[in-house]
Amino acid sequence: MELLVDLHTHTIASGHAYSTITENALAASRRGLKLLGMADHGPSMPGAPHLFHFDNLSILPDELSGVKILPGVEANITNHEGELDMPLRYLAYLRLILVGLHPICYPGGTCEQNTQAYIKAMENPYTDMMVHPGRPDFEMDLEKIAHASALLNIPVEVNNSSLSTIKEKGRARENCRSIARYMAKYKGPVILGSDAHFWDRVGEFSEAVELVREVGISQHQILNTSPERVLGYLDFRRKHRIEFNLESLKHRLSIA
Repeated sequence: MELLVDLHTHTIASGHAYSTITENALAASRRGLKLLGMADHGPSMPGAPHLFHFDNLSILPDELSGVKILPGVEANITNHEGELDMPLRYLAYLRLILVGLHPICYPGGTCEQNTQAYIKAMENPYTDMMVHPGRPDFEMDLEKIAHASALLNIPVEVNNSSLSTIKEKGRARENCRSIARYMAKYKGPVILGSDAHFWDRVGEFSEAVELVREVGISQHQILNTSPERVLGYLDFRRKHRIEFNLESLKHRLSIA
């Protein structure tokens, strides 16, 4: 399996990551990647960049070290309704929107509440992909999430960091295996992400690859085997947002 895209990486702008976008791009080039996502944390994460950071992403070059750059965000779910910590006007023009749960940004709840929050965020027309559902911080119904992913055609991540970080091993590995098995069952789209917070982990998918092979996720389900597939999917999401906004406008006009 050739993986040419890593969409889930962080730079020093996230506050708890330690490399620049230039260093990450060079590492991606050395690993043979063709497309790199820059997804620094949304503003509710301590140490995360100010909204001005996201407002200024357009100054970045389209390519660094021969690798195409996709600037975006890893937005945080903030409540049981699946709301995100990024204002709509920023979501509207970011090129990549990853969404996940983090303990400092989300209050927690029952398994049902956490699952609802995750799926409602997945239903958001501005969400591109959902990340690290296997982390053990919040109990969730992973089968429901995999089923929703297939119905909504929203990719869910197999997160290499959740499988390889010592502090998360154990329950995280069990959760990742469970969600991966359900993704294989329902055949929803999948991404493999490094969740790199330092340049030497960019493009590191080894444990995620081992897991998807183990559970039988087909290569056809995995988007980041091809930059063309990823960019085609993201173009589709942009068109979906335009259609959603037009329908919302028509509805508002009809009740005015």
